[in-house]
Amino acid sequence: MLFNSFNFIIAFPLLFLLYYAIPARYGKCRNVFLLVVSYLLYMQWKPVYALVLLGVTLVTYATALLLKGSRRPKLTLTAGVVLSLLPLLLFKYFNFLNEALTGLLSMAGLHFHLQGLNWAIPVGISFFTLQALGYLWDVYYKRQEVERDFLTYALFVSFFPSIMSGPINKASLVIPQLKSLRPYFDYPKAVEGMKMLLWGMFMKVVVADRVAIYVDTVYSHYLNYTGMTNLVAIILHAIQIYADFAGYSLMALGVARVLGFDLTENFRRPFFATSVADLWRRWHISLFTWLRDYIYIPLGGSRCAPWRNYLNILITFVVSGIWHGANWTFVIWGAMLGVFMCIEKAIGWQRCTGGPWVRLCRICLTFGAFCAALVFFRLPTVVDACGVYSRIFDFSLPFSVYFDWVPNFPFTVIGITLLFLKDARDEFFPGRVPLMDSRHAIVRWGTYLSLVVMILLTGVLDSDQFIYNQF
Repeated sequence: MLFNSFNFIIAFPLLFLLYYAIPARYGKCRNVFLLVVSYLLYMQWKPVYALVLLGVTLVTYATALLLKGSRRPKLTLTAGVVLSLLPLLLFKYFNFLNEALTGLLSMAGLHFHLQGLNWAIPVGISFFTLQALGYLWDVYYKRQEVERDFLTYALFVSFFPSIMSGPINKASLVIPQLKSLRPYFDYPKAVEGMKMLLWGMFMKVVVADRVAIYVDTVYSHYLNYTGMTNLVAIILHAIQIYADFAGYSLMALGVARVLGFDLTENFRRPFFATSVADLWRRWHISLFTWLRDYIYIPLGGSRCAPWRNYLNILITFVVSGIWHGANWTFVIWGAMLGVFMCIEKAIGWQRCTGGPWVRLCRICLTFGAFCAALVFFRLPTVVDACGVYSRIFDFSLPFSVYFDWVPNFPFTVIGITLLFLKDARDEFFPGRVPLMDSRHAIVRWGTYLSLVVMILLTGVLDSDQFIYNQF
């Protein structure tokens, strides 16, 4: 059930009231309630896939317990990791690996083909699998105590605000909150959560879903549009995916905060980054923290020879691409970003020095590099991605841009402008011009009502998609 759906808007106040109706002294009952709700909401997509969620939970829970007294902890860990990854490999990567193997055998003159699978990918499988594996590795490296209470651990893995969209939380952040009793309703935290929910909804339905109308129109028939139109679509797609994912993540954080929980921040104004390295410290923070802790650092990180460090960066970003999808386009997308980071590191661009104009130029270059790679992220095949590039660099085409003037264009411009102004204020003038945080009630409530009106009047409220559901 998506947070921007009417079903959730109706259901969440009821869940909130029922949760806080349980007396605080029965903290375990509250967790049981949240666990049941998490599984019921997950089963809204396809009930049978709750077994996959439960299976990953059981395997990682049992493996962590076995690690405590195991004589061969590395073997125990390996077995647990492999068993936990099997559902992900089967559902998400079987067809990709099957086709790649078939292609290699065909090149060798051997014709062998396994029947592909037509199963739908369980929603959120990449998120909850990585979260469970992160806990397992933290137990192995003694950064996290083994959680013996299965109820608490199962809720950590399946907690409904973050299971479908992230963030990928660390056990050290969430489990202590699940184990501690919440003796009172935290009104300031709930208010902060509602603000997150409101702004996240604005980003999702007013900006992302409206920009998607233009992007989908152009990318579906990119050969019918000029190079400039394709270029505009590339830029707008970057804005779309940011507003979609950051907005939905912010709604997840808001829902959790209303219930009294703090989850990991997932975005921090990435389009004001001054380097690709800086961008990935701001974009999908929980995923790249996970990749840093469990892929990059174990490979050797930066404490090795320069050539090995560059290789570690490339491997980490290729893994990121593979995590996003079983397609060569995602592999190329990850590899491109890895190459950009290696180039930056080689020329010493990872730290920004200079005045405001230097910073502005670096922001534009970083955004351009991100957009260039994002073409492979969006298009279904390598041929299509190259086709978009060829349209952009075909200077024989007319120098014109397609605009869907009515009714989409004005609303799109308004949404993007407000998003840019909000991010620019938070980046360069934090604490200045407070609106939702103003001391004056009339300013706060005026802002709330204005956002609600814009959501109702200009938001795409019939959208049933969230881009990162497919990952």
